[in-house]
Amino acid sequence: MSKLTFIFVHGLSGWGSYDSIYKQMPYWGMRGGDLIAFLRKQGFDCYAASVSPTGSAWDRACELYAQLAGTRTDYGKAHSDKYRHDRFGRDYSLCPLIPEWHPDTRLVLLGHSFGGATVRLFSELLAHGDEAEKSAGADSPFFTGGQKERIHSIVTLSSPMNGTTAYDLFSDIDFDPGSIEVPLWSKGAARMMSAGTKPKKDRRDPKDYADYDMHIDNAIRMNERIATLPSVYYFSVPCSITKQSTDGNHYPNKEIEPLFFMRACQIGAYTGKTKGGIIIDDSWRENDGLVNTVSAMAPSGAPSKAYDSNDIRPGIWNIFPTVEGDHMWLQGGLTRKHDIRDFYMKLLGMTDIL
Repeated sequence: MSKLTFIFVHGLSGWGSYDSIYKQMPYWGMRGGDLIAFLRKQGFDCYAASVSPTGSAWDRACELYAQLAGTRTDYGKAHSDKYRHDRFGRDYSLCPLIPEWHPDTRLVLLGHSFGGATVRLFSELLAHGDEAEKSAGADSPFFTGGQKERIHSIVTLSSPMNGTTAYDLFSDIDFDPGSIEVPLWSKGAARMMSAGTKPKKDRRDPKDYADYDMHIDNAIRMNERIATLPSVYYFSVPCSITKQSTDGNHYPNKEIEPLFFMRACQIGAYTGKTKGGIIIDDSWRENDGLVNTVSAMAPSGAPSKAYDSNDIRPGIWNIFPTVEGDHMWLQGGLTRKHDIRDFYMKLLGMTDIL
């Protein structure tokens, strides 16, 4: 089998190796040091992509393809016309993310948070293309499809594959987020976090942003168009930083990043119904501070099972045991340092021998 290439894709408001901040604070490793550099020293062929911090899963997937293929970013004629933005973006012809993109390239795609939606939609377009873009005369191999053999594995890390109530709870008129009692300091921390995740809206359609894709109804709709490829190995790693209390709500433990405390309490108290009629019951209350643990397990409608090292099959989501940590634990921690090197050594070592 061809050597595997491991592509790491950041989440909302994140950054990668094309961004100058990565040298000061690597997204992958954070306070624990550059995880990608460490893994390379262990013999793994690893790269950290840089996609739009607040862009839609579609736009981010297009940017990821351009970086891997070493070409100019093409968001598609049909898509760019529909969502009112420029069709072409940055050209990576002279600075591709990986040394070469050829038919033998075998990718392991690892997406943290919204990076999970990015790599899953990327896999769908790479495998099947897009009918609207084909009808618009697309000549990019990304939109014509037929490249599913390039994808070996997909790994999602704390990813809201079915959306997150961190967004939906604010649009439910029957729920008052402000009624949840939290320490005053957590409110200021939450405002800091929210400021960093809100996109600078321009003339484009508001549906072409990450915050739209992460609403539960919209995430479920996206799942309906993304196929589970029978030849690809799928793995998910959910996280949890909350425990159920006697009142039925979930509350975070003291190890949570301060930025996530208030949102963890709000998610942990919320039940209701989405605008599309999806019932949010008690199973959605456990969370990692930003993402409901149940949503990080497998996409709606996709086959799944608990991870079993003796029974790893392609075409089915293998759900790892829930990690006891908040939304940035798997990154090495924002303010609380976590040593994640052993976790990723085992994870990459497992996929490398399949």
